[in-house]
Amino acid sequence: MRAGMQSADSRQIHPNRPIIGTVKRGDIDGDGIKDNVFLTANKTPDSPFWKDITLVVQNGRTHLYDHIHFKNNSGYNPTLFLSNFTGKKGDDILVVIDTGGSGGTIYAYIYSYMNGQLRQIFDSDAFYDSYKYDVTYENQYRAKVISYHLREKYILDLTYKGKEYLSEIYNPKGILKAPINGWVNPLSGLYPIDFNRDNLYELQAYQRIAGRYNADSLGYVQTVLKWNGQEFVPDRQTVAIFGGELK
Repeated sequence: MRAGMQSADSRQIHPNRPIIGTVKRGDIDGDGIKDNVFLTANKTPDSPFWKDITLVVQNGRTHLYDHIHFKNNSGYNPTLFLSNFTGKKGDDILVVIDTGGSGGTIYAYIYSYMNGQLRQIFDSDAFYDSYKYDVTYENQYRAKVISYHLREKYILDLTYKGKEYLSEIYNPKGILKAPINGWVNPLSGLYPIDFNRDNLYELQAYQRIAGRYNADSLGYVQTVLKWNGQEFVPDRQTVAIFGGELK
């Protein structure tokens, strides 16, 4: 199949032209006929970095192509996942690209065939812009995370970070030596999970909580998103922290 699609479009085997990176088959438009879905990109020589990543859908009935260009179209390990997120007939398309940044973040997009065309229904940048947080260190070895979108508060116990870490920022009585604010990173993971085993997938979004600097991880905000007929909305949200060693 890969060879057939490459020969169907000479651009994909021409030097310095896009090549096919990954291929999936699924019924995207719900007509009962399998469609070809693949990502094309320009491969950087001697590097795992991909540029000009493009989603291409070949209609299984008409054999015509749709080309979807992403806002963020460069990165590492571009992947495809086809499944049903919206409850309509046919598969939806999840694309995830590693940014390669120090925060381990990703670009993620979901497309669904609606009203006769492919429509973007999830964008990781728009998600990050909508879900705002405040991270504040508090006295007595705690940090507070406020989720403004859900109007929830989480309290993190920092004692697992160890005496050396805590002594740098707290005095012997557990009082902060100076105010400290952290932050919540953009998406570092977006995982499709069928929680209800009903062949309708939800999304579990991971965002890393940073403390004094990006490598100072305090835990992860985990948000489960469900399609409500118009958009993905939060079903629930939790915060996971790292465990400390038993003494």
